[in-house]
Amino acid sequence: MFENLSLAHLLMVLVVVLLLFGAKRIPEIAGSMGKGIREFKKNIHEGVNEIASPPRVEPSASPQSRASGTRVDEELRTEPKRLL
Repeated sequence: MFENLSLAHLLMVLVVVLLLFGAKRIPEIAGSMGKGIREFKKNIHEGVNEIASPPRVEPSASPQSRASGTRVDEELRTEPKRLL
């Protein structure tokens, strides 16, 4: 598809990009693209690790929580209960 690109074509594209964005904005754009690619690769790596790792086993309820009649997920809840 891009086998017909010559040095002249690449220079013309570079000049157009320079005219559109300006010399000051090009390093900012390249930096933000680099950060985006880095973040994308990190998230892909975390997703692969999450899929490959065995599932986590939840710790069993303590004897105190069973004796008091409360459920474990209610004890570990971080948000307030909804009344409605």
